[in-house]
Amino acid sequence: LPLDKIGGSVAAFENQYLPRLHRQGYVAPNLPVNPQGVGSPGGYVMSSQLGLYDHVLVLDFKSLYPSIIRTFMVDPYGLAEGEKLTKNQPLGFHENYDKRVFSKGYRGAYFKKEGSILPSLIERLWLARDKAKQDDNASLSQAIKIIMNSFYGVMGTPGCRFFDPRLPSSITLRGHEIMLKTKYLIEEEGYQVIYGDTDSIFVWLNLKEIAQDINQIGQALAEKVNAWWQKHLNDEFQLDSALELEYESHYSRFLMPTIRGSKEGTKKRYAGMVCLEDFDPENPKKESYKLVFKGLETVRTDWTMLAREFQKELYDRVFLNKEYKVFIRQLVEDLKAGKFDSKLVYRKRLRRRLNDYEKNIPPHVQAAKKAEQWLASKGKKSRYQRGGWIEYCYTLNGPEPLENLVSELDYDLYIERQIAPVVDGIVMFLGTSFDEITSQQLNLI
Repeated sequence: LPLDKIGGSVAAFENQYLPRLHRQGYVAPNLPVNPQGVGSPGGYVMSSQLGLYDHVLVLDFKSLYPSIIRTFMVDPYGLAEGEKLTKNQPLGFHENYDKRVFSKGYRGAYFKKEGSILPSLIERLWLARDKAKQDDNASLSQAIKIIMNSFYGVMGTPGCRFFDPRLPSSITLRGHEIMLKTKYLIEEEGYQVIYGDTDSIFVWLNLKEIAQDINQIGQALAEKVNAWWQKHLNDEFQLDSALELEYESHYSRFLMPTIRGSKEGTKKRYAGMVCLEDFDPENPKKESYKLVFKGLETVRTDWTMLAREFQKELYDRVFLNKEYKVFIRQLVEDLKAGKFDSKLVYRKRLRRRLNDYEKNIPPHVQAAKKAEQWLASKGKKSRYQRGGWIEYCYTLNGPEPLENLVSELDYDLYIERQIAPVVDGIVMFLGTSFDEITSQQLNLI
């Protein structure tokens, strides 16, 4: 292989698949010259139910896409064999196909079960990964996981000789079906699914009193769903289910925020508190619980250090039912007094040459241009003409580079863009707002 191809997923797939295909009497096709067909849809992401919740469980399908390949016999060889066997079939075949021979996919795909290559390959890798886990070989386990998960995408790229939109569509659309049915099965038990993303289900217990161990509830839900899929697929399609829903975690407090500037629930953004065994609600110690942030400001490097630290402390206080209003007011007062200036620095990457930015120049580019002018006036070497990282602050005279910060910081702008959104993202569920909390203080200032 060329050196720039050895890390590619297509190469890994072909290395595993081609010898097995040849043993079945097939010669692999060349790369498609004019690939036909539309791309496959992505993973299913449910609309979230925004809110601040107590007791949310996360259940996760173990390696969902590889398990779909194993269960429903998704396979390039099986598809080719299916096309031969289903060709010129009489009207009504699609409603009465032989389930002993075929597994039905999406977009007209049928997969021959006997002799399928990819499902058995996935099973072999699956067992190898389980062995790596038993041996505490985290690197090998992760490598195998990456290889298995890449197989779905490989079959959907024109850069692969087995490209066919029916293959990835039979995986992702099946995933949609599985997620929706699993949601229904869980809600049959009286709980509410508030979010789902590709292979994870977020379940609000919605119980005034928890009469049993919460972990037992999670385990019981996973067992119920797995048993249902096993029976359903065997009875209806004569398939052995490799689907495995696992109980992953329990959030004592959980926030599903809105899309910023909207009243709609967000996607791929949430925060929660996981309590450890020694957690004492009357005297919570930092080491007895942990906060988990997904997609929020505290895990984004394009927000200032102050905003990220502030969000962690604010959520900590709200999740633990501690005082938070005085904390917010004090932070605003200290910010305006200049006590956090060192934490109000933005750091952003210039992804193009500086001269390539001509229209709608963003703030970090404005700061870089000012830095270049200052460097030139001092007879110093250019630093940003070819891109790179720029650190800057917002001042009353616009963005200025950190190395030549000459104007007073625009504290009102920082409050508006960095502090208020963080506050409103959570306190709206407590019946208040940043303006309401700080209105009297701001008037005094």
